[in-house]
Amino acid sequence: MTSTIAEIMLVCDLPIEGIALKQMITDEPGLSVCCELVTAEEALQFARTSHVDLAIVDLALKDVHVLDLIRELRHIASGVLVLALSAHDEAVFAALALRAGARGFISEPDATNNLVVAIRQVLSGQIYLSDPAAQALLNTLERPDTIPRWDRLGSLTDRELEVFELIGRGLVNADIATRLRVSVKTVETYRANIKSKLNLKDVNDLLRHALLWVEQL
Repeated sequence: MTSTIAEIMLVCDLPIEGIALKQMITDEPGLSVCCELVTAEEALQFARTSHVDLAIVDLALKDVHVLDLIRELRHIASGVLVLALSAHDEAVFAALALRAGARGFISEPDATNNLVVAIRQVLSGQIYLSDPAAQALLNTLERPDTIPRWDRLGSLTDRELEVFELIGRGLVNADIATRLRVSVKTVETYRANIKSKLNLKDVNDLLRHALLWVEQL
């Protein structure tokens, strides 16, 4: 009788964090780390050419908008399940990661004790969320009027979130339009939508919140 080994791809650009994750996984029967990668391009190339059951993707990757990476992984290798890992606010990033196609979200503190639980749950076809993240999502559905502004980021589209981040990095409308290959008018529409969804008063309020947001990334 042979047992099935689940092949897991780690995508993380912090060596110490990657080593810790690998150790937790390789100590478990039935789980194997097939590769450790540090860029989105490496992850996509490996997924195109090799078998992967699960990708653990660190949302702090610096070379790409990571939500785009999750979507692209699911597109080029539909059988690959994705577990998103992040040090950031679960209430915001869990919803965004799931919407992009991840099947689970785990925070770095939660990973210390529950990484293997999360992996096995996702591999079994279920969605993994920590209790705080699950409760935050339920609160969003039940009482949208009480959601703090950061939690309202989950109402932004992926492109609006990208524009919000670029505003926080100091880019003006023309720069954002060039980066995204859209018109300045389109960027202005995104900005108006962001202000409305986040209930921001004016341009200065938008800039202040965007700057604060980027500081958390």
